[in-house]
Amino acid sequence: MKSWAIRSLILLALLASYWGVYQHGREVERAEAARASAERDSGDHLAEVVGERGARQEEQRRAQAQEEARAHAQKERTIADAGAAGADTAGQRLRDKAGKLAATVSCPGTDTAAIARGQAATRAAMVLSELRDRADARAGELAQAYDRARIAGQQCEREYGALIPKQRAEVASQ
Repeated sequence: MKSWAIRSLILLALLASYWGVYQHGREVERAEAARASAERDSGDHLAEVVGERGARQEEQRRAQAQEEARAHAQKERTIADAGAAGADTAGQRLRDKAGKLAATVSCPGTDTAAIARGQAATRAAMVLSELRDRADARAGELAQAYDRARIAGQQCEREYGALIPKQRAEVASQ
């Protein structure tokens, strides 16, 4: 019973540390986004683009910048998906090792007390294995959702940023 409690505490500590790392990463991303937003918003308000020719050129530049941002985001999504696939493969290897470990714990013996302890240890190992599998699956889902949201946010920021610098340069030259 004590080893089950110790293992549960270890698992809970591991899950808590994963959660803490995840929250820290989110906080860092938020701080960077707030800093970038403050820098972007601190500049002067931009004047309107004057003239039909300038408007057409500006529209073409914007469309090109958006397409570049989309292409970059697609590359990042591909990289993130490959990383997720690698993590899934590593998780499967870990699950296989855990299954082998659980199988070795349930070795038959002649001592009935040892058999009972072995069965209890097997049940505990199976429960811990199931909890770990669920936690790993959920962590994978959260990581994938976070990656997609981060990439979409960065794409949006790039597209918006592509609109601003060109306009500032045109206003300064007028």
